[in-house]
Amino acid sequence: MDIKNMTKKLWLSCLSIFLSTGAFAQSAVEGTTYYLPKTALNYTLLIERVTAQPGELSMYAGRFLKKDDVISKPTTAYRILKIQMTSVGVADTAKRFTPKIDAKHSINSMKVDENSGILLAVNAEAKRMEKPAPFIAAPKPLPLNPRDYMSQEILAAGSSAKMAELIAQEIYDIRESKSQLNKGQADFMPKDGEQMRIMLNNLNTQEAALLQMFEGVTEKDTVETTITFVPNKAVDKQVLFRFSKKFGLVDADDLSGEPYYISIEDLHKQVENTAIDTSDKKAKDDAGIYANLPGKIKATLYRSENQIAEYEVYAAQFGITAPMDNELFSKKLLTSLVYDPTTGHVETISTEMIKK
Repeated sequence: MDIKNMTKKLWLSCLSIFLSTGAFAQSAVEGTTYYLPKTALNYTLLIERVTAQPGELSMYAGRFLKKDDVISKPTTAYRILKIQMTSVGVADTAKRFTPKIDAKHSINSMKVDENSGILLAVNAEAKRMEKPAPFIAAPKPLPLNPRDYMSQEILAAGSSAKMAELIAQEIYDIRESKSQLNKGQADFMPKDGEQMRIMLNNLNTQEAALLQMFEGVTEKDTVETTITFVPNKAVDKQVLFRFSKKFGLVDADDLSGEPYYISIEDLHKQVENTAIDTSDKKAKDDAGIYANLPGKIKATLYRSENQIAEYEVYAAQFGITAPMDNELFSKKLLTSLVYDPTTGHVETISTEMIKK
């Protein structure tokens, strides 16, 4: 082997031994590039849809049951049951930073959100965020089939008018039976309260099933929808969404829907943090650890001209972004930071001297 190759091999062996001793070793760092967040407003709407189908014998409701308010054609109606607002953090691509992971800085670990890349903690465990429980609609009752409760005479009726007459008479008989049970005058009175309850429930079910032939069937469905708004400046009554009683949630430019407006007011109040360097001077040894000092805003929601909700929250984009004091990450100190993932503000900070 020539001298040149021997020298190269010896140098690589020495370097391998030198690194294994820890002279340049770095603790594992989870993510070396991160984002700070901007704050988005999530408006969660609980919307109810009511669908009504007319009864097969609806045209006879007035004649045999004296009911003139039944529908004759299908209808669908929507209404908003509830509106809630929560603030969340989204990655601000204009605030992308890379910390200095070297022997001069005590940055041993970083926690970033695996989906957004937002910085969650430095030299510490991230704050546990409880996500809102997902909306789960209540189970629907099993539909009733009116024909399961019809006598052979009703089923064999030769015309819809005759069927309507027989069903109406059956309904009146059921109501009479319920009245007699409640008065204690029935031919076969139940032995105890539980048997009474069962008998009345059965009669109520029969009546409800037969009434469907005249009144039709109404179904209710409830869904949850979230509208996200990212405020970047103060606004006065900007259309957030439109809502129609006939069509539900529609596009913001669809005039069939009633407008819901949002106003954003900058309250000019910032979170304070003495560990953040807000001076204009650029540090010679910037560790690359930044944080937001979010500003407070007021978000007001209107339905047409009527105010329906008002919230005050801190939003990252209405404050400033600055580096953390570089001394916090010197070789002498180990500093732990836990961030608010919604605003990018440092919620907790602790330091300890590094023992040599």
